[in-house]
Amino acid sequence: MSEDKDPNVAMIELHEDFIQHMERGGRKIRTLALVATLASAYFAFNYFLQLIVFPFGLGITSQTVDLVDPSLMALEAVSLVIALLWFVSGLRDLSFARRVAKQIKEIRALQAQVAKDYGLNK
Repeated sequence: MSEDKDPNVAMIELHEDFIQHMERGGRKIRTLALVATLASAYFAFNYFLQLIVFPFGLGITSQTVDLVDPSLMALEAVSLVIALLWFVSGLRDLSFARRVAKQIKEIRALQAQVAKDYGLNK
């Protein structure tokens, strides 16, 4: 920070840099969160099918492997828990990204209104 720059001006500039950074990265964050949510939902659905529906709902207890083998069921249960945690994490990331995008949009609208009120053009 230069010696002649007011600390308030420096904070405003830093805030503007942060907003611009969030705008640039927001789309990537939303895309990654959506991909993570969809992938984890797919995995969770498949593990649920293999762990509950096939052996107990449809009575399919063996294909090329024994679906009621305790070690396989334990591995699938752990995989299901991880997939569900991944799903929740993706939903939270997506929610956060949308909330930040909405806040940035509101800030930009307020900046435009202030600029219009004071006759400033950017």
